[in-house]
Amino acid sequence: MPKGIVWKISLSAFLLSGSLLSAEAETIKIGYIDPLSGPFGTAGDGGLKHFLHAASEINSSGGMAGMPVEIVGFDNKINPKESLIQLQKAIDQGVRFIAQGNGSSVASALTDAIAKHNKRNPGDELIFLNYAAVDPALTNAKCNYWHFRFDSHVDMKMAGLTDWLRDQKDIKSVYILAQDYSFGRAFTAAAKSMITEKRPDIQIVGTALHPVAKIKDFTPYVQKMINAKADAVLTGNWSTDMSLLVKAANASGHNVPYLTFYGGGLGAPTAMGESALGLVKQITEFHENIETSEKQLARMNGFEDTYHLDMFYQRVYTAMHMLDKAVEAVGSLDIPKIAGELEGMTYESPYGEVTMRAEDHQLLQPLYISTFSDDVERDVENTGFGFKTDALISAAATALPTTCKMRRPS
Repeated sequence: MPKGIVWKISLSAFLLSGSLLSAEAETIKIGYIDPLSGPFGTAGDGGLKHFLHAASEINSSGGMAGMPVEIVGFDNKINPKESLIQLQKAIDQGVRFIAQGNGSSVASALTDAIAKHNKRNPGDELIFLNYAAVDPALTNAKCNYWHFRFDSHVDMKMAGLTDWLRDQKDIKSVYILAQDYSFGRAFTAAAKSMITEKRPDIQIVGTALHPVAKIKDFTPYVQKMINAKADAVLTGNWSTDMSLLVKAANASGHNVPYLTFYGGGLGAPTAMGESALGLVKQITEFHENIETSEKQLARMNGFEDTYHLDMFYQRVYTAMHMLDKAVEAVGSLDIPKIAGELEGMTYESPYGEVTMRAEDHQLLQPLYISTFSDDVERDVENTGFGFKTDALISAAATALPTTCKMRRPS
């Protein structure tokens, strides 16, 4: 059965399950603009499933202010120009909220287009729910009142990784590898700057930016790391670029710490296998072995039972339930008022309080550094392995200064 048909049928079931919803209630449409085909289609499809599951939770509890939530998927093929075409299609279908995360170049195009649309169309505004695009510029120089980011940005995550690195005195040299677009360049710049500041004795023995989703075999890159005698690797790679990198590292016997943002992303744990145990680390707002409530455990089990997929994006649930809280407070689909409610909102997540910082619309949330381990209760991708927490970084400790000069609607 084609992928699109599967999630539409699932959505219908979710809507039907919301017995408290009024048949006449206006529907809240959230347009999900991310890759649903091509090399990053798996990542985009995984994100879509998280939004569908979060919508089902909300609908089963009566919707948002009595209004049912519908998730509408739009395949942007991770291309900024195609994303703008899909944005217009979403607007034409009555979508008022846009969700996107895969690719900061896409997010940059969308935030500009949404700001222009809202200026030209008062009364028909849109809100942008960014769940994973982490270029710091999006909440700094490019900050936009209608954009809300629910993931911690590059500099926030790099600060945590390099704090860990600062205390690893046996690491004397590092190699930095990232994808060649705005996120990868921001990742590389942050790694260089923070390593130099915190561990000036560490030698950066190489850096490389590679084309996104174009490399089929990362062995030449891994061989450069080996030849450079890197004691550790920092990489921002995600989706297939992460999986193929660790596959090549395994095949080449490159058994050094890999410090990642997305080591636990779909497909990566399977590719890593036993040889990555104790070596691959990630910094995230979530992994499945963090101590939590029975309610959250039931959510994880429900998601996995429904989609036969490991839960990865806790921040999707945070975004959806914060939006629910904002809509409930407003009581209608008044987009400017909903944006006003989201701005500065605090919310109690299963892992502690989070805050949507009013100055730049950047979420402040706890972060965890974790290591790929065989000593876990919940494994990932049926490997028998999972992630185990090394360190907790409080939400307040993730806050970095912002250069945002927010322009609010008059």
